[in-house]
Amino acid sequence: MAKQIQPDLKLLLSHPAHFCALGFGSGLAAKAPGTFGTLVGLPAFWLMADLHFHLQLAIIAILFLAGIYFCEKTGNALGVSDHGSIVWDEIVAIMLVLTVTPYQWQWWLAAFLLFRLFDIWKPAPIRQCDAMVKGGLGVMLDDLLAAVYAIMSLKVLLWLSMKI
Repeated sequence: MAKQIQPDLKLLLSHPAHFCALGFGSGLAAKAPGTFGTLVGLPAFWLMADLHFHLQLAIIAILFLAGIYFCEKTGNALGVSDHGSIVWDEIVAIMLVLTVTPYQWQWWLAAFLLFRLFDIWKPAPIRQCDAMVKGGLGVMLDDLLAAVYAIMSLKVLLWLSMKI
């Protein structure tokens, strides 16, 4: 890795991969860039909310694969594999969570909060995966796992809400 640098507008605009990895600028937030990146994922998913479920998954898979490249390139430019300003992983992961979330603001809020909880907390095996898998794949993978935890939790909440 190169010497660690702080991301700025110049880096953001220097390459399309940086523009995407830095969440179209949301990753430049001074505080909680991951939260701001996750927020970008909400309208991004909204744009494809009316598409068939399988098409949504295909698009998200393509965005995930592209994210491996975006995050790898930007991590190398920043000198840190998983720099906090790299938020493409949050954007793609929340989009995955929203594929199984009812289209109501309360459920989208629950999806957002659950995803952020698991992304920050990193329960097993997320923490172990984050420590072992580096580079662009590692950046993308730990958020994918946090999305799986959020999806499982949402499914439990949905099931419980039908029982009440």
